[in-house]
Amino acid sequence: MPKHRGTVTLETERLILRRFVIGDAEAMFRNWASDAQVTKYLTWSAYSDVEETLRVIKMWIEAYGKETEYQWVIVLKKLGEPIGNISVVRRDDGIGSVSVGYCIGRAWWGCGYTTEALRELARFFFEEVGVKRIEARHDTRNPASGRVMEKAGMRLEGILRQSCENQAGLCDCAQYVILAEDYRRL
Repeated sequence: MPKHRGTVTLETERLILRRFVIGDAEAMFRNWASDAQVTKYLTWSAYSDVEETLRVIKMWIEAYGKETEYQWVIVLKKLGEPIGNISVVRRDDGIGSVSVGYCIGRAWWGCGYTTEALRELARFFFEEVGVKRIEARHDTRNPASGRVMEKAGMRLEGILRQSCENQAGLCDCAQYVILAEDYRRL
C-alpha cells in the first residue's frame, strides 16, 4: 500500500517542483495555459483569461489538504517562474499505481525539462511513496510526448484505440509504463 505524502517540494538540477500558489496565475496563463498549441492534445482548452487560471489554481490549492493529491508547478530555476505543470491524474492504491500527466509551455519544448520532471516524479513515487507502477498516456498524433516518456525510462505498453478524447477529438492513446522493478534497474 502506498504511503502518500502529498505534493511536497522536489528539486532537480534545473527545476523546482512545488505546490501552486495564487501568485502563479499570471505566469501559468502567459507561459502555457492560454496557448492553444500547448493544449491541443489535452482534455482542456486554452484559457481565455487569467481569471480562469486563477479559479483552477484555487481548486488545486484547496486539494493540497489531502495527502493523496499531487499537483506540481514546474519552475525553471534560471528563470524563477513557472513554465508548466505535472500531476497525478489517476491513482489506484489497490495495485499501487499512479497515472501522470504533464504540460509545458511551448518556449521550453525540446529542452528536456519535462523529462527531467517526470524522472524526478518516478524517483519520488518509487522511493518515497512506494508505488509499484507509473503510467502515462499520450495522443498518438503527439509523438513528442511519447519521447518524453521513453527518455524517463518508461516503455510502450500498447495503443488504446479510440480510447481518449481531447481538444483534437477522439484519439488513439499510446500508454507507457514503468514498474518499480524497471526503475531499480535504471
